[in-house]
Parts: sequence; structure tokens; C-alpha cells
Amino acid sequence: MTEPRPVREGPLRVGMVGYAFMGAAHSHAWRTAPRFFDLPLQPTLTALAGRNPEAVKAAANKLGWESTETDWRALIERDDIDLIDICSPGNTHSEIAIAALEAGKHVLCEKPLANSVAEAERMTAVAEAAAARGVLSMCGFSYRRTPALALAKKMVDDGRLGEVRHVRAQYLQDWLSDADAPLTWRLDKEKSGSGSLGDIGAHSIDTAQWITGQNITGVSALLETFVKERPVGGEFVGLGGHGGSDGPRGPVTVDDAAIFSARFDGGESGAGPIGVFEATRFALGRKNAMRIELNGTKGSLAFDFEDMNSLSFYDAEDGPESGFRKIIVTEPEHPYTGNWWPTGHGLGYEHLFTHQVVDLIGAIASGTQPSPSFAEALQVQRVLAAVEASAGAGSQWTEV
Repeated sequence: MTEPRPVREGPLRVGMVGYAFMGAAHSHAWRTAPRFFDLPLQPTLTALAGRNPEAVKAAANKLGWESTETDWRALIERDDIDLIDICSPGNTHSEIAIAALEAGKHVLCEKPLANSVAEAERMTAVAEAAAARGVLSMCGFSYRRTPALALAKKMVDDGRLGEVRHVRAQYLQDWLSDADAPLTWRLDKEKSGSGSLGDIGAHSIDTAQWITGQNITGVSALLETFVKERPVGGEFVGLGGHGGSDGPRGPVTVDDAAIFSARFDGGESGAGPIGVFEATRFALGRKNAMRIELNGTKGSLAFDFEDMNSLSFYDAEDGPESGFRKIIVTEPEHPYTGNWWPTGHGLGYEHLFTHQVVDLIGAIASGTQPSPSFAEALQVQRVLAAVEASAGAGSQWTEV
């Protein structure tokens, strides 16, 4: 096993696996973070890995990477790489992350952490052993870095909502509503682990547990696949597009929509809220409506990513006639926003990944565990597994 080489000064040399949607977002973040934030380590886009030599070279030229590899193992073996960024499908996460950590490389792994609880448990055990040697890891639940959600977390921690009683979370998209949209790896359970549940529902689960500081302890769930077969070989435009109705069709082996109720553990108070969760890629007109609302004994908070620069807050002390007030989260004192534009000039989706890089680099430089850790991501994986088990048992209440 390679001895760890903790990086505390100088460059942080990054090797990334995968260069599609998430790869582009992560590349932008690694390039952008040092231009707007004062970082203790300077990231360099050292090497990009992908199986297709021509495609990976084209992606490296476009996204700003210095070199390429056609095998992720070669990436891990390189002495000029300090951190492995995993942006490949879920069925590859476990093998890559474990090999990288055992080789002394820090790891950033996209969510969900793995395709099964067993894989996530192995990854977490290896990550905790590596952390004892100064080799750190983090799971990429990027929505935590939305300034409005980070402000919501602070307000809950400060007691502005009192005791939280209700959590209401939705993640609504429509890019699969067309029955002739093509069959991709995201619709193959062997590669993706699950459908809307793991792809977008995992974000809602992580966000809800993070904001409340409480874990989900049990669920009752329903999963549905509306379109059982889709065209093989079509291409998407971004995440949307059309595959056409002609030609062969293949089976969809994941869920199109997930709905579940949940109970939280209560944290230190011991009296946890109840929650309702929905995730779908069939909500026509909803492009990326990642929503969460919390109702407490002193107030309520509501957020919708389609209006990502604002947070709605109801303070019960203001009286019922006051209603919700809209907080525009662009002030210098708000989380992350002081490093960007003047007040009132909003941020976008790509900024979440930049903030993720900033937080990760800060943790590596200081030798502290970044969050969300693999252990936190494992808790999300256990909730995902409980949801699937409950749905498979006719919505039976299932402990996490």
C-alpha cells in the first residue's frame, strides 16, 4: 500500500474520472475556485481519464485539463496526482474510491456514494482508515453549497424555527416525460443503482437530514416506472432530447418516480419531525424544482431551486398577518456570496460546485474531515435502500 502524502501547501493536483455532465461542472469548479476565493492550496487540472482516447482528449482540451489517461487505474498510479475526483456512473464509484484512498489519494466522489449499502459500507470503512493517515474524502452532495440552503441551515441551527415538526421535500424534473427519450445508463439499474430515487431523491434526503441535523429512521414508500421500454442508441441534448420511436427498444430497470413518508430521529430533542418526499423526472414544466419546506414551532422556511437566490421565511412572532417574507440571499454576510458579485446579482447552478471545491480544499489544507463525509453519504444510502425495500413490500413501514 502506498504511503499517504497529505498535501498542506503548494498545488493540489487533481485527476478526474469522467467528463460528461458532472465532469464539466466539476472542471468548471476546479478552474474557477482560485479566481474568486483565496485558497490555501492551488488546484491544478492535471489529468482527465476516460475510455475513449479521442473523446477524452477533446474533453480535456475543452475543459482545461493538462493530460489524459484511458484507464482510471493509470490515473491513480501517477505520482503527480494528489486527489481523485470521481464523476463516473454509480457502479464504478466503489472500486475507484477504494483504490484511490488506499493509494494515498484524497477523493471527491459524486452522489449517491454507491449502488448498494454494502458497497457504501466498504467505502466508508476504507475512508475512515485513510483519514487516520491524513487522506481525506468527501461525497458531492452539491446542493448543500447553495447559499440560500446554507442560510436555512444556519437559521435552523440558531433556533429560528424552534422545534421542527414537518419536512416537506420535492425534487421535480421533466426530462424523461417523453416516452421516446433514449435509454441511457441512468435508466439501467446495474449502472445507476436506481432512477429518480437515487439520482435526485438522494439530494432531497441529504438536504433534509443536513438542515435538520436529524437522520431518517423509517419510511413507507411507493416507486413507479411509467415507461417500461425506451429507444436504444439515441442521444440526449444535455439531459433532455429525443431518441425517436423507430428502431429497437430496451427495458427501463429503474424507477421513474418515488414517493415516501418518513420519520426523523429527533436529534438531541428526541422528538423528531415527520417528512414527505417526492422525486420524479416526469413532472412536465418542472425543470429542476428541488424544493424543501420546514415547519417548526416558531416559524417556517421554504426553498425552491428554480428560484435559487431566495429563501422564504415565516416568523410566528410577526403575527399571522405578516405572511412569508422573501430573503434575497446575495448579501456579503450570506454564505459564500461575498466572494462573488455585488448585492442583488444572483448566482447559478455552477457556483455550487465551486463552493464545494472551496470547502474541500480548506478541509484538506487544515487536515480536517470535509462534509459530507462518506459516513454521512452511507446514511443516505441506507435511506435509499429502505425506500426500495418498503416499496417492494407494498409500502410497508421499513426501519432505516
